[in-house]
Amino acid sequence: MTEPAPTRPAPTAPAPQLIELSIGAPAHGGHFVARHEGRVVFVRHALPGERVLARVTDGGADAGFWRADTVEVLEASADRVEHPWAPADALAAAKAGRPPVGGAEFGHIALAAQRRLKGEIFAEQLQRLAKLEREVTVEAPEGEYDDGLGWRTRAAFGVGPDGRLAMHAHRSDELIPVQVMPLAVDAINDLRLWDLDLTGLERVEVAAPADGSTPLVLLVPAAGTTPKRLAKLAERIEPGVSVAAWEPESGRLTRLRGRTWVAETSGAHQYRVTGDGFWQIHRLAPATLTSAVMDGVAPRAGERMADLYAGAGLFTARLADAVGVTGNVLSVEGSPAASKDARKNLHGFGQIEIVQGKVERVLRSQAQVLDAVVLDPPRAGAGKAVVQAVASRKPRVVGYVACDPASFARDLGYFLQLGWKLDSLRVFDLYPHTHHMESFAVLTPGTN
Repeated sequence: MTEPAPTRPAPTAPAPQLIELSIGAPAHGGHFVARHEGRVVFVRHALPGERVLARVTDGGADAGFWRADTVEVLEASADRVEHPWAPADALAAAKAGRPPVGGAEFGHIALAAQRRLKGEIFAEQLQRLAKLEREVTVEAPEGEYDDGLGWRTRAAFGVGPDGRLAMHAHRSDELIPVQVMPLAVDAINDLRLWDLDLTGLERVEVAAPADGSTPLVLLVPAAGTTPKRLAKLAERIEPGVSVAAWEPESGRLTRLRGRTWVAETSGAHQYRVTGDGFWQIHRLAPATLTSAVMDGVAPRAGERMADLYAGAGLFTARLADAVGVTGNVLSVEGSPAASKDARKNLHGFGQIEIVQGKVERVLRSQAQVLDAVVLDPPRAGAGKAVVQAVASRKPRVVGYVACDPASFARDLGYFLQLGWKLDSLRVFDLYPHTHHMESFAVLTPGTN
């Protein structure tokens, strides 16, 4: 008996290109929830209560859910406003036959409404992932501009086939030319990099410190670009600006002009941040978050502290000031480059111990008692193992800085399972016109 030939699976039917939707609640990630014939659709560039025409961007007829972009508003919300940046305006982009630039997906929403929606999203994540009911208010940082623009001290651009600066559409390799970046500080826009022919580069990253010190432009070369070509490109950039070549795969940083780091200031302390090293993006974020951390953790003279995921030492220096020479601060950072920066930034503090390595591993190897811990993990969060390691040290308080409500809520759930409690929570709108937000939570051991 002959074995039957294998049958070819039936092709997946395509989703309809355009669908009419009634928009519901906001969802984490910059989307709003709608339904089409019983299927969930995550829609961008919409608002609750609106009726829109949307283009399906992801998902076939057999997919469990679809993603879609709003292309026309049939019934508008009272919270809809004119977008401050034309390339990121979904409606204008649809008329031009292209997708919008990513990175300003809430620009069509009034600022007060953006913050209200972010509070709803954060509260939903707490309820779903930490099983905690809590109303959340999102604060604007003190000194924020009324229009929510001009806050980014870091910006990244692609380089199009014509050698001009461009930015990616959301979840796409498509590059869209840009002539200005309204979310960025003036020092970035004043460089006018979009006027230059940057052929030979894959992308460009810019850091312009909020204190007005020298900006740094990182040139990421395309395959085959020679050092001579990079040197010529550096000459095209405005004098007085530092320029370096950066190869992300190897981490190699080559000085082309000026220095390979920027000088940042927070309070009485100065910091150097090398290359693409992490620093809070919003011009007001270092002061806003440092103030929240110091108020929430309330470090005391002589205490032993830990600053985990410490980066270049933003919080470490202030904690060391507070505990004094009789105290101790353990600074832990996984990135070798950031840890090297921290050693330079904190070299005058005898009470600081700087360790480069994975947080969980370092905590397992360190036997010292901790009175307080500050956590500032990357977007993925700290994770269960780190939470357990922190809790096992029995600190009187943990201050948790988070840039993602979902990973924070998950980690908060781990703390709650260990008997800890959420003492206070502040959420800051440090990414206006985007769905992102920053938070600071004070966690304390339970009485059980």
